[in-house]
Amino acid sequence: MSWAERLDQLELLDGDDIPQADLERNLVELDIINRRLGGHRITLAGMERLIWTPRVRIILQQRPLRICEIGCGGGDNLWVIDRWARRRNIRLDIVGVDLKETCTAYAERKRWHNPTFWMTRDYREFDLDVDIIFSSLFCHHFPDEELPPMLRWMNEHASAGFFINDLHRHPLAYHSIKWLTRAFSRSYLVKNDAPLSVRRAFVHRDWDRYLTEAGLSHASVYWKWAFRWLVVAPKPVHVP
Repeated sequence: MSWAERLDQLELLDGDDIPQADLERNLVELDIINRRLGGHRITLAGMERLIWTPRVRIILQQRPLRICEIGCGGGDNLWVIDRWARRRNIRLDIVGVDLKETCTAYAERKRWHNPTFWMTRDYREFDLDVDIIFSSLFCHHFPDEELPPMLRWMNEHASAGFFINDLHRHPLAYHSIKWLTRAFSRSYLVKNDAPLSVRRAFVHRDWDRYLTEAGLSHASVYWKWAFRWLVVAPKPVHVP
């Protein structure tokens, strides 16, 4: 098994016509994985790195901050941000985008503090007017050639910047999540896709290449426990 390159194999979650109950079980377990293994903590770290930039400070003096997650799944990342913002008296307008209607409907049923808007479509099909765009465990679903255009799109449509929370391609991460999901998961989607997603994930040089091809020299890449990457790209102050 080679770890030099990303595996070119689709996950079950990337297929069509997944039964609603199976997909919702997958969403529940992904939320549990994010909470237990620190995924939500990394998403909040991305918010922390952008929330006090000069651009965002000016926005918050005038109106709620508009934040969008592409590939939002069941909305658990946005729900954590919603609670985080409430504790800090930060006003948000929340937008979640996902290709699957089961996901956006599931997210809409959560109890939200800030206003929310849900869009069921490919993120590339519309223009967004938001301040911060982010994704979590989304980029690894795409082949290499589609990632630099995605990064450019995020940079162009976010007035204050974007961040990405995704997986580190590493054998220890692969074997650990394979064992954990076999032992505790009741979702065939999670059991199949969790270890596969690590094989489809990234090492530092991958992000360096994508960001260079996208022309985003202002972005930074941070390694986070447990086996995650946090990519943060605040908009430079001189960009109109």
